[in-house]
Amino acid sequence: MASARRLKRVVASQPGFLNLKSVSDPADSVSSRRKRVNKNKKKNWNKYSDINDVDEFLEDVRHQERTTGGLLSEKSDDSLFFLDVGQQKKPEQTVAEPVDGKKRKGKASRPLRIDLILQHNSLVPPPKDVLAYQQPNAKKVRRIAQKAEQLAAKGVVPRRQKQLLNRRPVDRTAKKAVTEANNNPDREYYDVWGQEAKDTADPWYLQQTGKKLVKRKERMNEKPSVLPAVEVIAAGGSYNPDFFSHQALLQEAHEVEVKKQKVEDKIERQLAVNREDTATEETILREQVEGLVEEENEEEVAPNEEDEDVTVGAITLAAKKTERQRKKEKADKIKEQQRLADRRQTDQRQQLFQLRSIKTALKQRDQKTKARQAQRKAKQEAQKAQPRRLGKLKFQAPDLEVQLSDELAGSLRQLKPEGSVLKDRFKSLQKRNLIEPRERAKFKRRHKLKYVEKRAFREIT
Repeated sequence: MASARRLKRVVASQPGFLNLKSVSDPADSVSSRRKRVNKNKKKNWNKYSDINDVDEFLEDVRHQERTTGGLLSEKSDDSLFFLDVGQQKKPEQTVAEPVDGKKRKGKASRPLRIDLILQHNSLVPPPKDVLAYQQPNAKKVRRIAQKAEQLAAKGVVPRRQKQLLNRRPVDRTAKKAVTEANNNPDREYYDVWGQEAKDTADPWYLQQTGKKLVKRKERMNEKPSVLPAVEVIAAGGSYNPDFFSHQALLQEAHEVEVKKQKVEDKIERQLAVNREDTATEETILREQVEGLVEEENEEEVAPNEEDEDVTVGAITLAAKKTERQRKKEKADKIKEQQRLADRRQTDQRQQLFQLRSIKTALKQRDQKTKARQAQRKAKQEAQKAQPRRLGKLKFQAPDLEVQLSDELAGSLRQLKPEGSVLKDRFKSLQKRNLIEPRERAKFKRRHKLKYVEKRAFREIT
C-alpha cells in the first residue's frame, strides 16, 4: 500500500501533468491488510500489482491531447484564458420570410446529430505515413544526381546528352497530310485487325531507348505442316453415302488392313522355326548311340603326302641397274608421255567433228537433272503433308471409321455415335507436327505387394 501511494506521488510530481479528474484512491479506503505474496515470481506480477494510478495518468494525458491538442502545462496563457468584455452585438441579418407566413427558428441552421457524431473532434494529428515519403533507390538516385551536378560544374557533357545534341534536325517545314473525314465513302479501307500497329515515334529514339521491337523472322511465320486443322472425312463416311463413294472408302480400309496383315505375316515368318533344324526321332536316336556302336566300314585315311612346294620367305635383293638400262627406261618414259600427248591432241581434234553428239548428250543430261530436281521437289512437297519424327516414337495413323453396307443407318435418328472427339484432336496435333507422338505411361510398382491373411479368415481356416 505504501509503495502504491509512493508511485502515485512520483507520477503526480512529473512536469506537465495536470489532473482534471478527482478520483478517490481505493487503496486509501481499504483498511484491511493485503495478502503478502512473493513478487519474485512472474505469475504474481499482474495478479497482485496495482497499476490503476498509472492507467489514470495515461488516460488523463490522452484526454488532454484529444481536447486541447497537448498538455495543458505546455500551453500558453493566451490559449487557455480570454478576456471577457461583455456580450457582443450581433449584426442584423435579413432573413427571408417563408412562403407560408410562419416564422421559423434557427433549428434549420443547426447540423444534424448524425453529422456531429461523424465529425472529427480529436485534436491529435494523424500519424505520419512513412511509406508515402519513401522512394525506391533514393540513395542511388541522389548519388547519380550529385555526380551529374559535379560533371556539369566541370563542363563535362554526358554521353546521352551528347548523342541528343548530335541528332540530325528534323525538317519541320514538311506539311502534314490532311486527315480525311470519317464519313467520306471514298477513303482508303483500313483493317484494324489485319495490320500491325505502326511505330509513330522516331526510329533513332526507339533504338537508343531500347523500345524498338525486334523484327520477327520469316521462318517463324511458317506453319509446321500444310495440313488443315480439321480434315473433312471422305464422302463415303456419311450416314447415307453414295454407293460408289462408300465402296471406295471400303477399298481404302481394305488396303490398310492388308498392309497390317502383311507386316504380321512377315514377323511370323521371321520368328518361325526351320523344319530342317528341328530334331526328329532318327536324329535323337543317332545322337544317343553315338560312340557306342563300332562302324564296320571305317573310312580309310589317306597317308599324309609331303608337300613338294615349300615357300621360303627369303629377302630378295634387287640387282643394281647399269647406266645403259637407266637411259633406256628414261627414253621409254619420254616416248610414253609423248604418245599420250599426241593421243590427247587427236581426241581434241576429233571432238570438233562430234559437236552435234556432244550437244545432244549435254541436252539429255540437263533433262535428267531437271527431272531429278522436279522429282526431289515433289518428294519434298509430299513430305510436308507427312508427320515428321519429333520423338522416339513414330506417328501411328488412327483407324478409318468406316461402316459396312449392312451397318449403314438410313436416318440421323438411327445413327450411333462412334469415335472420340478428344482422340481425334490429339491425333490431329500429332499429325500436324505440333506435338510429338506419345503413349500412355506404364505403371511401375515401387514396392512389392505383400499378401497378409486377415485374422478373421485365419480363424476359420
